[in-house]
Amino acid sequence: MDPVPIPSQLLLFDGVCGMCNAGVNFLMRIDRARVFRYAPLQGETTKELRTLHPSIPESIETVIFFDDGVPYFRSKAVTRVARYLPWPWKMASFFSVFPAWLMDPPYRLVAHFRYKIFGKKDVCRIPAPEERALFLP
Repeated sequence: MDPVPIPSQLLLFDGVCGMCNAGVNFLMRIDRARVFRYAPLQGETTKELRTLHPSIPESIETVIFFDDGVPYFRSKAVTRVARYLPWPWKMASFFSVFPAWLMDPPYRLVAHFRYKIFGKKDVCRIPAPEERALFLP
């Protein structure tokens, strides 16, 4: 099997997390240029990417954003995504000036309690037919 090509802007997210799915829905709604592609952390794309990028954790408590082949984790992934968003959401990229050691603890706290706050689905998100081109397995 040939390796899956990594799209320029690929967001790996927890496919069963209510908060993560709401975030993906939000991005799809405001990303009119269709810059982003998405793949669940539980999926085949992530499994394959782990062989190429051992820094990708087995844990699904982090969002990972590939920007032109470079992986960004946790808060750095979020601020990197913001660079591609339309105004006023692009302003969130300002937080990239802060180091990960400062930004990641609040991120980890929210990630730890996300299922309790936002719920957990039994299966990964199934894209609607009009969304399928945006998702990798």
